[in-house]
Amino acid sequence: MVKTLEQVVAMVLNSFPDQHPRVRWAAINAIGQLSTDLGPDLQVQYHQGVLPALAAAMDDFQNPRVQNGKQMVQEGALTALASVADSSQEHFQKYYDAVIPYLKAILVNATDKSNRMLRAKSMECISLVGMAVGKEKFRADAKQVMEVLMSLQVSQMESDDPTTSYMLQAWARLCKCLGQDFLPYMEFVMPPLLQSASLKPDVTITSADSDNDIDDSDDESMETITLGDKRIGIKTSVLEEKATACNMLCCYADELKEGFFPWIDQVAGTLVPLLKFYFHEEVRKAAVSAMPELLRSAKLAIEKGQSQGRDVSYLKFLTDSIVPALVEALHKEPDTEICATILDSLNECLQISGMLLDEKQVKSIVDEVKQVITASSSRKRERAERAQAEDFDAEEGEMIKEENEQEEEVFDQVGEILGTLIKTFKASFLPFFEELSSYLTPMWGRDKTPEERRIAICIFDDVAEQCCEAAIKYYDTYLPFLLEACNDETPDVRQAAVYGLGVCAEYGGSVFKPLVGEALSRLNAVIQHPNALHSDNIMAYDNAVSALGKICQFHRDSIDSAQVIPAWLNCLPIKGDLIEAKVVHDQLCSMAERSDGELLGPNNQYLPKIVSVFAEILCAGKDLATEQTAGRMISLLRQLQQTLPPATLASTWGSLQPQQQLALQSILSS
Repeated sequence: MVKTLEQVVAMVLNSFPDQHPRVRWAAINAIGQLSTDLGPDLQVQYHQGVLPALAAAMDDFQNPRVQNGKQMVQEGALTALASVADSSQEHFQKYYDAVIPYLKAILVNATDKSNRMLRAKSMECISLVGMAVGKEKFRADAKQVMEVLMSLQVSQMESDDPTTSYMLQAWARLCKCLGQDFLPYMEFVMPPLLQSASLKPDVTITSADSDNDIDDSDDESMETITLGDKRIGIKTSVLEEKATACNMLCCYADELKEGFFPWIDQVAGTLVPLLKFYFHEEVRKAAVSAMPELLRSAKLAIEKGQSQGRDVSYLKFLTDSIVPALVEALHKEPDTEICATILDSLNECLQISGMLLDEKQVKSIVDEVKQVITASSSRKRERAERAQAEDFDAEEGEMIKEENEQEEEVFDQVGEILGTLIKTFKASFLPFFEELSSYLTPMWGRDKTPEERRIAICIFDDVAEQCCEAAIKYYDTYLPFLLEACNDETPDVRQAAVYGLGVCAEYGGSVFKPLVGEALSRLNAVIQHPNALHSDNIMAYDNAVSALGKICQFHRDSIDSAQVIPAWLNCLPIKGDLIEAKVVHDQLCSMAERSDGELLGPNNQYLPKIVSVFAEILCAGKDLATEQTAGRMISLLRQLQQTLPPATLASTWGSLQPQQQLALQSILSS
């Protein structure tokens, strides 16, 4: 394969001396494509030959004898160089000093109307190169580039000048590159950006059944959509500029965080109404994505004392503007994919604003979740009917598959939102959970998709974990489902179910006690499965081991602990689910600290296993235990060194792998 690539690159490079512009243009295009296809490591091998050739093509700009017919070559070289920089990232640093003078020369000198696209391409290229090499490398040239862009920003440009669109995107990339150092330029960037985001669509409306159709076949700049009994023609260039500007506003808020605070009011005033801008999906998506970024910016500015005297009441005001607007937009959104995006943004907003939401707002969200579940079920039934139609074919099958995937994303986000509400409001959310139960319990059914079953289980897991004893009243309804799902054929469903069993074991007290025997049987089936440690199943295995440990901890009087605890110890350490690993290994450490008799076994027979588990955990660094737990383990091992009889100590140490012995010696001596 590499030999073939070398031949292709050699052929491309050999084309550069050719004086025919189209040959050189084709060669340059090939370089751009190769830079995308190869990936950074292979690119490094070829760039020493490629970049001088691209630089030579750009150098043509400064040579008046080769102006005619060369512009497309120069533009192609800039596009190819941008592609090379974008795909090679930090590897591009070694070429930066060689290419940046050419790029700046074009940016400064390409002032003729005929060179507008060339200058625009140079902006694109410089901004991508800056992002690739990073702030420290780009810093020396950034000021000059910014000054040129600012001078262009305030100049009068014609409506068809491509510079405007390219400059909007270049500013955003430069912001990503420079971070907080970009803030001084925001006063130049924001006014035209807000102006572009506020553009009104250029619209022509006729009746859908009118003979005077808007013929978009003759004008590529027009697009038609039908809404109800109206046919609407829209000028796409205006919409594309508007969408780009909205995306850039979202980008600035995301990148500058609290530094974006001075513009929140203006941007919110511009973007909140665009949540229902049905002329263009990209505008709606950008507006939706910006909402949590605005809240995050406000919250960080308030926390860091950079909010110009405003306090948390301002965040409450912003929340009251944004959250209801997102809920209303979700209610009216016709596109399933954008519904999922709105749910995702709404969830982020809830995580940021938390307890600032009032009961009325929570109720409106819950009511909309009911509506989303109902609408989704309706769409699924409609797709099932389509699949049974006589004219159903492979193409329709692919469409249905794609729509089903979008539907699962919607359900995922429903689960995330309910999880956030449960974690935020805990037991005070339970009346809403009861309202939702008639919508959620059908999702546990075997006729539902594995993803729906997983989400329904996760919602109950959250209720059981966050509401503790207050959730026990729901155990009679949900625990039978949970026990059955422990042996579901889908690993993700099993993982959610066994995790829930662990939670119920921890908080269920006497209500869980009668189910301990069946729970042990279900967990044992997961742990003892022949493929339990396969990568697909490891998360379910680890969570089953964690649940078994909680039964040992909270229901020891209901189990044969002399059998069950050593079986649990034999499963350790767990290494797949790093969150559960820290919990389980902390439990092991606590049991060892109190010299738990069943853990150590008769005559300390399980001590070598405990030391071996400690060794594995400590050798894994910070992955398998918190720093605090690791410190306690080290203290225990040092204590063993001092208190165990020499023969016992030698036998225990001798049971370890040689590399474990060396690692422990190093850890214990430091």
